[in-house]
Amino acid sequence: MITLENIKEAAENIKAVIAKVPFVRSEYLSEGKNCEIWLKKCNLQNTGAFKIRGAFNRICSLSEAEKKAGVIAASAGNHAQGVAFSAKHFGIKAVIVMPEATPLLKVNGVKSHGAEVVLKGNNYDEAYAYAKEIAAKSGMTFVHPFEDDEVIAGQGTIALEILAKNPEIDTIVVPVGGGGLISGIAIAAKAIKPSVRVVGVTAKGAPAMYQSFAAHTPIDSTSVRTIADGIAVRDTSPKMLSILEQYVDEMIQVDDEECASAILFLMEKHKIVVEGAGAVGVAALMHDKIAVKEGEKIAAVLSGGNIDVNTLSLIIEKGLAKSHRKMKLVITLIDKPGSLMELTGVFKETAANIVAIDYDRTASDLAYGDANIIITLESKGKEHQETIKEALRAKKFKFSEVM
Repeated sequence: MITLENIKEAAENIKAVIAKVPFVRSEYLSEGKNCEIWLKKCNLQNTGAFKIRGAFNRICSLSEAEKKAGVIAASAGNHAQGVAFSAKHFGIKAVIVMPEATPLLKVNGVKSHGAEVVLKGNNYDEAYAYAKEIAAKSGMTFVHPFEDDEVIAGQGTIALEILAKNPEIDTIVVPVGGGGLISGIAIAAKAIKPSVRVVGVTAKGAPAMYQSFAAHTPIDSTSVRTIADGIAVRDTSPKMLSILEQYVDEMIQVDDEECASAILFLMEKHKIVVEGAGAVGVAALMHDKIAVKEGEKIAAVLSGGNIDVNTLSLIIEKGLAKSHRKMKLVITLIDKPGSLMELTGVFKETAANIVAIDYDRTASDLAYGDANIIITLESKGKEHQETIKEALRAKKFKFSEVM
């Protein structure tokens, strides 16, 4: 059984290696909701995520013989970096098994700490099974990302920091994958302040823990698919579900679109980069998934910031389109000198900036002598886009919008 004393001991064990990450009030989120929303920026932690806390606390507890044999872990990335960092600190060997689709940023992050990386499996659970096989054969200690008391205690140190900074916090919103983070936070928070509400947020594309919590029995998923790869856990641990049922008040879901909007919001308004898993709590608040009382003080844990740059680029592009700051049009022109100049004149008159343009004469639905112009424009909102389209219609251009 994990106690508040265990979590306080963990705080002592890890204090030399973790950064004091900010815990700040978000004016942007609080505005209009008649409450206070605070952000615990664990995306700014060493290794870019909270996972270093639990990993370091676990490795700290190993015997000398266990340290000599080395450690092995399975992870989609953040736990991997936490284990690799901690193993390097103690000068011991580390092997990390990661799913084959793990973003290169996270793979390179692990390697940068001197750990050996093995890519195996389509998801965390398949990587986990392979890592357990290696551990059984090699004698290395397996460091579980969540189903481990020392790891859970390490993650729980976040709650100590939150409530030390603001004892008036009423609700803590926490991302949930396997359940290690929310377990540690909930155990510590409830021990310090029994009235505090703890809300877990899962990704809709990885529904195992959400469904299990609702059904009060472990339910595994057949597959997972979400941009929140850090919480893309397929199977439910009975041990973790038991802890969640005892300490967690609510469990909700957000989808990838909601998650992406939160990532873009945090980047634009707070100037911070947060990965999908780290953004789910903010996504839940932004999209009114959590019931909020007037004057309530809410802490949202931004669990990590190790997002793949390709994913981030896609989120930005789609976000700009959805907020009417970019538009893509296919415009049919008569393929003759001066036609393109006439078209660009419309964009000059409407103050629309061209950011990409392509020319196609070969589409099967084109009449001979016509061409399609595929053009991407920067715009200043929905009203501006309507002005651009009206100007095109006035000049008799045939066009369609690519959504």
